[in-house]
Amino acid sequence: MARNEWGIQVQSRGGGKWVFSYKKITIIVCLFNIAIALYCLRSLYASLYIYSGSVGRNIVVYKPDQIRKMEESDRIRKLYKPVELMKWVKELEGEFSRQNVEIELPQHLKQKIIDEVLQKLVSLNSRSTNQSHSQGIAMEREAVENWRKEKLEEVKLVSMGGISNSTVSLEEAGMLVKALESDWAVLAEEIGLWIPVEVVNEEHNDKPDGVDDSEEEVLPGKPLPQECKPELHTDYGGDAVRWGLTHHKDSAADCCQACLDHAKRAKEGEKKCNIWVYCPSEFGCHSPDVYQHKHQECWLKYAEKPKLNFKDRYPEWYRNSRPSAPVIVPWASGVISA
Repeated sequence: MARNEWGIQVQSRGGGKWVFSYKKITIIVCLFNIAIALYCLRSLYASLYIYSGSVGRNIVVYKPDQIRKMEESDRIRKLYKPVELMKWVKELEGEFSRQNVEIELPQHLKQKIIDEVLQKLVSLNSRSTNQSHSQGIAMEREAVENWRKEKLEEVKLVSMGGISNSTVSLEEAGMLVKALESDWAVLAEEIGLWIPVEVVNEEHNDKPDGVDDSEEEVLPGKPLPQECKPELHTDYGGDAVRWGLTHHKDSAADCCQACLDHAKRAKEGEKKCNIWVYCPSEFGCHSPDVYQHKHQECWLKYAEKPKLNFKDRYPEWYRNSRPSAPVIVPWASGVISA
């Protein structure tokens, strides 16, 4: 049985026919693909060759003489390495770290210190009676410091074997030496020992130059009527019926008059002004509140039973808690009706 070959017939210019079978077409396509693949491989190989060449050019090749000099330099560096100095530094670091370790005292040693300090303070307070607050603080501070020095000398002798009949053992003496010498502030805080810092207050003289202290002090401005009952260096408390922060008057007499006018105009049931408080100082007036009180502030107040806040001088305990407070009370006040 004859087999027909399928293909494509193409009419040539000369009138003949070319027949292309499917097998021939397949072979031609495969050859074309192989040619493209070879071309791609050649391009890839060329790029790799260029890259390897550039890498090779970046590699520095040292000459034998240069290598010898580098080895000699490394040998000299190792020869002059400060080995002993580095060893000493490590030993010093270890010594400092051992010294900086805080020693925790046993509870019975802390209790012993507390008892001795309390006994010292109690005996001091029993001997001193007529003294000011600041003098008492200074004496307590001095007594505690003297006890610390005496105790430190005692435990140092014990640690060196100079005292054999002490109530402190050799091990406890070593701990107490460090605690009383370098860690005293930490130990005092742990046992609850606190003595207030002595506050040195400066006196503020608001008087102008040339005014003698013996002269009678007079409020500036117009003279005050007798019914104002002015009191220098006095600060009365009470409920404010007019805030002085926004109520200024040219003189204490005007402030008193404002209080009298307020009392006259007050309606039934309203609080009537019966206290006036004025700031005559050009530098402002001190007060325990958070406000900055300025010159010529006029406070109108009411109190069923007027009470003094401060009179003449601020007490020492108050100035210790507020070091910026002056010695003399700067306000001027008056109670127009009791």
